[in-house]
Amino acid sequence: MTRALVFDSGVGGLSVLDAMLDTDRDWRIDYLADTAWLPYGEKADADLVARVPALIEAVAAEWAPEVVVIACNTASTIALDAVRARLPVPVVGVVPPIKPAAAASVSGVIGVLATPATVQRPYTDDLIARFAAGCTVIRVGTTVLVAQAEAKARGQAVDLAAVRAAIAPLFEGEAGARLDVVALACTHFPLLRDELIAAAPRAVTWLDSGAAVARRAADVAHAPEGAPRVRRIGLTAPGGFRELAPALSARGFDAFAAVRDRPPFDLDVWRSQSPA
Repeated sequence: MTRALVFDSGVGGLSVLDAMLDTDRDWRIDYLADTAWLPYGEKADADLVARVPALIEAVAAEWAPEVVVIACNTASTIALDAVRARLPVPVVGVVPPIKPAAAASVSGVIGVLATPATVQRPYTDDLIARFAAGCTVIRVGTTVLVAQAEAKARGQAVDLAAVRAAIAPLFEGEAGARLDVVALACTHFPLLRDELIAAAPRAVTWLDSGAAVARRAADVAHAPEGAPRVRRIGLTAPGGFRELAPALSARGFDAFAAVRDRPPFDLDVWRSQSPA
C-alpha cells in the first residue's frame, strides 16, 4: 500500500485522481482542495508561492503521504520547487500535454487550453519551444471552464453556450480551421470532456495529462500492484462539503476534514462521514 496526497485548488485534481484509480496500483489516496482560494489562475504568483507549500506541508504532516501529487497546472508551474523544498517525500507536478499533442497532430496545428496564468508562463513557452517547435500553437486562456467544471461537480447544469464561447478562439482563422489536437493544460478541463466535444464546431482530439501523472507518481513512489482506493478529503472552504458530496461520494470518499483557510492551516474540524 502507498499513501498519496492529491492537491488542487478545487475539483480539477479529481481528473488526476480518477486516472490514479484507473490503475492496478495499491494506492490509498487523500485529496486536498484549496477551495477557499479558487481559482488559482487569478491569483498573484507571490501569493501562491507563499500559500501552497505551507498548506500542503501542514496537511501532509497530519496525513503522512508517501508521495504528493500537485494536480494543478497553475500551482505546478509556480510552486512545485517550493513544495519540494518543504517536503521529505517525492512531489509530482502536472505538465501540460504539449509534447503528446504535437506528436499526435497530423495538420501541425495544436491548441493549448489553460488558465490565463498557465497559458502565459515561460514554462509553457519552453515546452512549446522544446516539443512543438514545428507546430502552429494556438493558446487560449480561460477561467470560465474552471467555473463550469466546479459547477458540474456540484450537480449544477453546465452552460454549454459559455463553454462554446470559451473555446471558440481555438477554431478561428486559417490556423484554427486546421487545428486537430488540443492539449488540456488545466486539470479541471477533462471533467468537461463531453461538453467540450459537444461545444466544438468539429471533431478534434482532446488530450490531458492524467494518465501520465498517474504513471509518474507510481514510479517515483514505487507503488505496489493492488486495488486503489480513496481515504479522505480536506477542503479549505468547508461550506462546500455538502455541494460536492455527490461527486466525492461517487469516488468513494466518506471521511472529510475542514482545513483552516489561513496559516497554520490545521485540520480544525474532522467529520467521519459525509455531511447529510
